[in-house]
Amino acid sequence: MQRIHLLVALAGLVLALPLAATGAKRPDHLNLPNGWQPEGIAIKGNTFYVGSIPTGRVWRGNLRTGQGAELVPNRGRAAIGVDVDHRNRLFVAGGPTGDGYVYDARTGADIAQFNFTDDNSFVNDVVVTKRAAWFTDSTRPFLYKVPIGRHGQLGAAQSVPLTGDIVYQGGFNVNGIDATPNGKKLIIVQTNTGQLFKVNRQGVAHRIALGGATVPGDGILLHGKRLFAVVRSPQDGVVVIKLRSNLSSGTVLRTITSDDLDDPTTIDEHGSRLYAVNARFSTPPGPDVPYWVTKLKR
Repeated sequence: MQRIHLLVALAGLVLALPLAATGAKRPDHLNLPNGWQPEGIAIKGNTFYVGSIPTGRVWRGNLRTGQGAELVPNRGRAAIGVDVDHRNRLFVAGGPTGDGYVYDARTGADIAQFNFTDDNSFVNDVVVTKRAAWFTDSTRPFLYKVPIGRHGQLGAAQSVPLTGDIVYQGGFNVNGIDATPNGKKLIIVQTNTGQLFKVNRQGVAHRIALGGATVPGDGILLHGKRLFAVVRSPQDGVVVIKLRSNLSSGTVLRTITSDDLDDPTTIDEHGSRLYAVNARFSTPPGPDVPYWVTKLKR
């Protein structure tokens, strides 16, 4: 009987080997729950996290299978931009609440809540560096900083005024944010002017010259000296910009497009692929409206 079991096991292994060798193709289209109204995305390993704008819920899914489940339930909050750190903490920008939230990326449990301002605001995006989490505000000329100690402890929130070349105007101003690997420089996009800025940790902004081009971006992603900016005008896509080493200027190279994009807002990366959230702002929201994430070749 043992010999028969062994032969059966070996046969199953042989059948499985071709599948393991070729690998199942990762889905190009990852469905979110109907009615989700997403905006931000963060990826760690093969796991992706997408927030729900009006409810503050967070969906956790698998890039290999596209399957997922609700991680953070509706707590009467909001979720715009999201980022995840190496300590499995999920940082979430709270939009019109004026708040930022931190959740356990494994359990969805509350870790911290920061009230950045009680004034009219829209806390839009967040990037986590080694020593701080930085949040943007699209209506107030500030960055909000949550210091991170040597052992990962979160400090008291600080409001850092944005100065230098940037001038806030009517409408949505600073939107997406990313950071250099050492965390010493930040890059932000001002949506209503289409301008990019590099910002130091004191909040001084220097405009990144694009040779007259403008990029009315939403979420942005810095990969080496390539900056990827999500745009919805004149067509849905991701603008690719080559930056100089000192980040003082850049050149627009091309725009990545796909028929699967529908009002994309933010992106993150996994290997040679980008994953873009489709907010579908031009489609009236409702409980039966489908939403999804689109995979793109970087």
